[in-house]
Amino acid sequence: MDINCADALKGTLRESTAVALITYQSLGDILNASFFSKRKGMQEVKLNSHVVSGTIGLKEKISLSEPVFLTFHHDQPGDKRTKHICVYWEGLEEGGWSTEGCSHVYSNGSYTKCKCFHLSSFAVLVALAPKEDPVLTVITQVGLTISLLCLFLAILTFLLCQPIQNTSTSLHLQLSLCLFLAHLLFLTGINRTEPEVLCSIIAGLLHFLYLACFTWMLLEGLHLFLTVRNLRVANYTSTGRFKKRFMYPLGYGIPAVIIAVSAIVGPQNYGTFTHCWLKLDKGFIWSFMGPVAVIILINLVFYFQVLWILRSKLSSLNKEVSTIQDTRVMTFKAISQLFILGCSWGLGFFMVEEVGKTIGSIIAYSFTIINTLQGVLLFVVHCLLNRQVRMEYKKWFSGMRKGVETESTEMSRSTTQNKTEEVGKSSEFLHKGGTASSSADSTKQPQPQL
Repeated sequence: MDINCADALKGTLRESTAVALITYQSLGDILNASFFSKRKGMQEVKLNSHVVSGTIGLKEKISLSEPVFLTFHHDQPGDKRTKHICVYWEGLEEGGWSTEGCSHVYSNGSYTKCKCFHLSSFAVLVALAPKEDPVLTVITQVGLTISLLCLFLAILTFLLCQPIQNTSTSLHLQLSLCLFLAHLLFLTGINRTEPEVLCSIIAGLLHFLYLACFTWMLLEGLHLFLTVRNLRVANYTSTGRFKKRFMYPLGYGIPAVIIAVSAIVGPQNYGTFTHCWLKLDKGFIWSFMGPVAVIILINLVFYFQVLWILRSKLSSLNKEVSTIQDTRVMTFKAISQLFILGCSWGLGFFMVEEVGKTIGSIIAYSFTIINTLQGVLLFVVHCLLNRQVRMEYKKWFSGMRKGVETESTEMSRSTTQNKTEEVGKSSEFLHKGGTASSSADSTKQPQPQL
């Protein structure tokens, strides 16, 4: 036990005080891992050290301003699939072993180091991480890699394609950026559970980015609703005003507020035993699923309103047929996007143990496939199905092909010209050489004698 004695003995009135570390050889057989209730996502939780008590007096629990470090020797050696948990004895009435106020610092095969801000009875639990489905792992890695490539192409398209620059394109761009960053962070950092601070930061960033994706989807639904309503009410809104007043403050402000409140209420709930995501304990996952459900419901109301307005417009004679057709295309894309983002995450509500193993596997595979291919579907809907974008793609490819052909033609011309010049120089050289030899021969001829 490594303790700051000046801090531990602060405020004591006794003349002599001792810091004690007590080790119990067989208490772990009684106070075993069965008294640890927070084991969601953990398998085969066992006690892997002696139970020890640190004290400076008769109190059962003494709070400290400076942490105390305890190093435990393992009863059984650990491996890569094991997770060591630092706990203290809270009491049978409170639930047994608890992790509040104690955190894991370091572990190897033989030792575990813990950090706690109070003195009590401590121990180390070991849990076996659940075995991951290798097929789901491969699907996740391949799907996210393809989605990242498609999202990158979509971002370049939204930035460089001039004919489609409008408010809708700006909304698509922000959605694609957030989803690209979220997928990239998920692919590279979801399993980085050590150190715990880094894992909590990754979980918080993922929470923010995925909420930002849904917020931008909500803004797309609102923009579509205002656009369609403008068909019926003249000058109801303007695209520029919508973009300046609502887009960026709402798109990034709403998720920032949710993250700030969640971090203040439960900062310890960022980062789980196996992944850098939100903990399921005490309903903290609803800080993500709650806003997602609200956004999906609001967007459904918007889309039903849009379909109702379009139906009434199509049933009447209207000269602005092209405007209505463009709005119908926007509606189709928005509803497709709602299915891509909303329905896929909606499957997460059914990923519970009560559905059974077979149905749970089907839901897990569907959830993984659809979510990992979100970038591909967005690229297809907003880029490949857009006539103007396809025309720009053709221009870019034809320009690149013409550039390559022009370069190859110039290279062939320069090569031919060089060869012609070389042939001309060699023939000129031969011609000059022949003339010189002829004159030399003529000088060597015998002169007539007189």
